[in-house]
Amino acid sequence: MDYVWKDRKRTLFGLPWSFTVYSLTNEKLLITTGFFNKHEEEVRLYRIMDISLNRTLGQRIFGLGTIHVNSADKSTPEFDIKSVKDSEKIKDMLSDMVEEERMRKRVSGREFMSDYSDSVDDD
Repeated sequence: MDYVWKDRKRTLFGLPWSFTVYSLTNEKLLITTGFFNKHEEEVRLYRIMDISLNRTLGQRIFGLGTIHVNSADKSTPEFDIKSVKDSEKIKDMLSDMVEEERMRKRVSGREFMSDYSDSVDDD
């Protein structure tokens, strides 16, 4: 599997001493956690709806940030890519890749929203 980006969640002083690994391919984002018992969560890029970046003062001092993602994935509708290096660059790259994957699969954001007629009162 070819990875476009791969990093670990960073902890004390921005060091990668964690058992959480983030991996990005052209089609999906993988989050692997655990040491003895491993858990891998997979989110297809075209299912990602919104991306935001949060950087606390401590994270900014060590060049880190947390990327918050909202997706249309049922098992992971919302998750964080916590404390990663070059977070601004990674957020921009992820955003661009999401748009490319949506265009490639011909998927629009509207396909993930609930039916508008369900929420409108018929007077």
